[in-house]
Amino acid sequence: MFKEVKEFEYITVSEAKEIVEKIVQKRQEVAELSFETRKALRHLRNFAKLPADKARELVNELMKLPQVKKREIAVKLVDILPRVPDEIRIVYAKEEVNLKPEEIEEILEIISRYRE
Repeated sequence: MFKEVKEFEYITVSEAKEIVEKIVQKRQEVAELSFETRKALRHLRNFAKLPADKARELVNELMKLPQVKKREIAVKLVDILPRVPDEIRIVYAKEEVNLKPEEIEEILEIISRYRE
């Protein structure tokens, strides 16, 4: 029983949590949740750092910066909400980009406005 991927989009942990919670709510009406579903939901609840709407908003704001060219980078930045330049450099480690200190500070400044 193979399934074909029809569509693919990077989403934040917060958005995944929102989606899984909706699925769980529907499934609980019919049957008990599987171990894997409960474990996945617990993981998402532990690691989601922002509400889904704020996470989407932050991804969109980061995507406007010239140094954040890929959605996957913006999503990863939102998932970890870096506090120091080195955490941003780690996200960019595989990229062919050398960020200037002022570009890193710009990212940190935007992220700090969303941190709860």
